[in-house]
Amino acid sequence: MTINCKGSLIDLSSPKVMGILNLTPDSFYDGGKYKDELQILHQVEKMLLEGATFIDIGAYSSRPGADHISIEEEEKRILPVVTLILSKFPDTILSIDTFRSEIAKQCIDIGAAIINDISAGNLDKNMIETVGQLKVPYIMMHMKGTPQTMKSLNQYEDLVKDIQFYFSQKVIEARKKGINDIIIDPGFGFAKNIDQNFELLRKLDLLKFQGLPILAGISRKSMIYKSLNINPSESLNGTTSLNTIALLNGASILRVHDVKEAIECIALTNKYHKQS
Repeated sequence: MTINCKGSLIDLSSPKVMGILNLTPDSFYDGGKYKDELQILHQVEKMLLEGATFIDIGAYSSRPGADHISIEEEEKRILPVVTLILSKFPDTILSIDTFRSEIAKQCIDIGAAIINDISAGNLDKNMIETVGQLKVPYIMMHMKGTPQTMKSLNQYEDLVKDIQFYFSQKVIEARKKGINDIIIDPGFGFAKNIDQNFELLRKLDLLKFQGLPILAGISRKSMIYKSLNINPSESLNGTTSLNTIALLNGASILRVHDVKEAIECIALTNKYHKQS
């Protein structure tokens, strides 16, 4: 349950928090919020001070139906920000949220540490081989189709068994290409409806195999705000509730917009486990 990030071993047997920094203008919750260098650095500093182990940067919106952007636009958005953050906070463990191998390589070359791929290599046939060559941890997510088509692709024979099979095949492929550190993300909200998201959360521990850590990305998603008939800005309490369930069911990383509250979730669930 350890991953090697630029020579530092991170122990995931005790859950960790990954703070989200979206550089997209159209993300479902914080799109367009971080437009200039001061806003970006302030948010990164805030998340680090609140206890984030990782900062996950994304420049391609993967919300359902999001606009497709060119690789040139993604480069323009993300590369200067990686350089900016590491110039001010050089010890930051940056995760790069991209499905493009060219973006992955460029970001790792300038100091990022992890690749977080929503497609697990399905949207770029060179991604898994590239990550294997880079020798960095790889977060592989379950998704069908693309962000533009996934909403209609939520048919499964058996949701959990289908996802288990998907990851078993992907892990074999990743191992063959030399990827040592693999993290599994079941992909809440990606080609799954609300009921399927809750089934997946309820059965999250069934995805634990080969000792691989699980990342839960539930923060402020539609499974919360549509269930409660609220909007994403009102979804922090719901996020905290579901993050707690994810931790109790085996999540090792919480990927969140709100770091302080996630750290508190981990502290309290750790207390619970010690008492039980």
